[in-house]
Amino acid sequence: MNLNRTGRIGALCWVAAVPIFLAASLITGLRWRDPSYSWATNNISDLGNVHCGVWDTTRPRYVCSPGHPLMNAALLLTAVLLAAGLLLTWRTLGRGGVVRSAQTLLLLDTGGYALAGLYPADVDENLHVLGAFLIMGLGNLGLLLAALAPRTTLLGRWRRLTLAAGLTALAGAVLFFAQQGVGLGLGGMERVAVLPFPLWACCLGVLLAETPKGSTQNSRSPETTAR
Repeated sequence: MNLNRTGRIGALCWVAAVPIFLAASLITGLRWRDPSYSWATNNISDLGNVHCGVWDTTRPRYVCSPGHPLMNAALLLTAVLLAAGLLLTWRTLGRGGVVRSAQTLLLLDTGGYALAGLYPADVDENLHVLGAFLIMGLGNLGLLLAALAPRTTLLGRWRRLTLAAGLTALAGAVLFFAQQGVGLGLGGMERVAVLPFPLWACCLGVLLAETPKGSTQNSRSPETTAR
């Protein structure tokens, strides 16, 4: 299967998602005043909270994010770009139950970003937590499952990259939910749990975009090869 124009557009969507997310996080965080935003102490969600005040009964902290519209818009755009990348490369990455299951779980992950942007934690905590579960739970499982893609598929070519991202994300999620910062702080550990998927997608997008036309011909399913 050739990496056609649709697949390349999907790859570029993946490449764009991480810079947008990180830039919005940085700009929004820099707008915090008294207290300043800490990537080690504060959660990503704090950037999107729409009200100022003490937040979180488990880890009380004062949250006031004047740039929350930018962060929430970036979360939505990140969701759209990651989902578009998945859908536009859907057939290109391979076939089979493992590939399709991984793609489905990762698509649910993108829904988590959308929920987080549409429903900030201090607006609808339940839907926001559901979004976090989709990202750090189902999404990270999808990343690990993607690492099991057959080597005969295009997705299987980058198994080591995918496995490293999946294991890192899973370890980060376990430690974050266990409230263990391990020197990074809980805010830092949350990023270890959340960022591997978009970073993996960005790297995969670059690799796919650089793939010459026709070079995916050997990424056929075993059934096709046997014919």
